[in-house]
Amino acid sequence: MKLVIAVIQPTKLDSVRDALEKLNVTRMTVCDAQGFGRQRGQMTETPDTDSEPKVLRKVALEVTVNDDFIERTVDTIMRVARSGPDGAIGDGKIFVVPSEEAVQIDDGARGPGAV
Repeated sequence: MKLVIAVIQPTKLDSVRDALEKLNVTRMTVCDAQGFGRQRGQMTETPDTDSEPKVLRKVALEVTVNDDFIERTVDTIMRVARSGPDGAIGDGKIFVVPSEEAVQIDDGARGPGAV
């Protein structure tokens, strides 16, 4: 199992969620997030390097998937969350981390079956 954390533009949330649903990835957590990366919080393509960075609104998706779903999940998020064919600074990031255990609270199911 892997935990996929995708930090994306808020305007892409519905499209990403719909695309993942078509893959049968229907369980996720969505969190409002703020931050900055290479763009240092600037909305232009050439940020002023002397200015203080400011945080921009993003959305963080957390999706736990079984190993056989990881590539198609990451590829789908990347394809749908990208701005245009070449993408743009500020489109976001995807992090994939190991998930050692999943436990379903209602019935105690564990492992891949709980995902």
